[in-house]
Formats: sequence, C-alpha cells, structure tokens
Amino acid sequence: MSVRWVITCEHGGNAIPGAFASIFYDAEAQHALNSHRGWDPGALELFKILEPLADYSNAVTVSRLLVELNRSLHHPKLFSKFTKGLQEQERALIIDKYYTPYRKNVEAAIKQFIGDGHQVYHLSIHSFTPVLEGQVRNADIGLLYDPSRLQERELCNHWKNIFLRLIPEVRIRFNYPYKGTADGFTTYLRKQFPADYAGIEFELNQEWANDQQAYNIIYSSVKELKQLNE
Repeated sequence: MSVRWVITCEHGGNAIPGAFASIFYDAEAQHALNSHRGWDPGALELFKILEPLADYSNAVTVSRLLVELNRSLHHPKLFSKFTKGLQEQERALIIDKYYTPYRKNVEAAIKQFIGDGHQVYHLSIHSFTPVLEGQVRNADIGLLYDPSRLQERELCNHWKNIFLRLIPEVRIRFNYPYKGTADGFTTYLRKQFPADYAGIEFELNQEWANDQQAYNIIYSSVKELKQLNE
C-alpha cells in the first residue's frame, strides 16, 4: 500500500480578522497575541520548508485566541478568555468561517487518499515555549502519538533514529511536552479513520524557531522518513 503524506499547521499565525479586532485592542490581549498563547512561533516557517514533501498541505494563520483549531468543539478551551464571552451567534460565525472549513478540508483530503487505497501519514507541525509557568521543558523535539497504534509507534521510532544519526546531541522525547492522546486534531482524525491513518504531532522547542540549520535537518529527516516508507 502506497503512502500519502499530509502536513498541516494549526497555529501558524496570530492574525485576528477585522470583524473581531476590537476584542483584542487592549494591552493584555496584545501581549497574549504576541506570546506563545497567540500562536506557535516558528511553526509556519517550518511548515513551509516541509510543504514540498507533502501530497496535501494546509496551514492556518488566524490566532488560536480567536478559536482553537486543535481542539474539539466540546473542549472548554475551544474559545479563549477573549472570545468565550461573545454571543452564541458570534461564536457560531467564528466556527463556521474559520474552524469548520479548515478541519473539513483536511479531513476530506485524508478520506480521498484512503478511499483511493493509500495509507496516510499526517504530520501536524507545532512549537512549544521553552519555559512554561516556571518549568523548563527539557527537550528540543517532541513526537506526539498514540502508543496503542503500531504504525504511529514505528513511525516515531524510525524518525527518532534518523534524528539521532543526523544530529546526535538532539534531545528528542515521545509524547512530550504533551500527550499524543490528548484532545487534538490528530486524536479526532484517528476516530474518523481507525485504519490506514497515522497522525503525529511534531513539537519543536521555540529556541529553535527560525533556525535555518535546524530546519534543514528536520527537512532531511522527513525526506528520509518518506523514503523509508515508499
């Protein structure tokens, strides 16, 4: 079975559409937008470097503080403190215009690939702040997956081995700084596609953000990972 590669980026920017700009005028909101709370610094740039390796790619630059695209509709943090107080009609508009189209487009592409008889490997590109609430994150790269899914385990093990050969000093951890089974887009997609889908969230320490040499190594690692699975 041939493999089709899907690469996405759910937190690529901190843009706020004009219709909702007034919610984010104050200093607190501006500070949040420009911090890791508003987006994943470096993730979009890495996504663009990896994009030529994808059979399907999609990225979002609207801030997660408007709506969190990497959360399910039922999740309490779907809307941030700045938008959860909006009227129900306004929240529904945000979901209809920014959340649903993105998620449905990615899901439709995966469904088409699987329907055509392909295995789908999905890399969801993220970054994480080096320090959170005073706690230092002791990793350079995190690979988030579901340990109960053999394809995801094998994919992450191969990827880690490639990294350790390309850059032996890299600190790479599985299911860190978050669990791969926590609520997220890949978690949702696993339920929609129990077979023939493997979803990995790639988490890059923001100390590496916009490090061209690091990005080149990551590109090489994904290219080699693809070759192993052809």
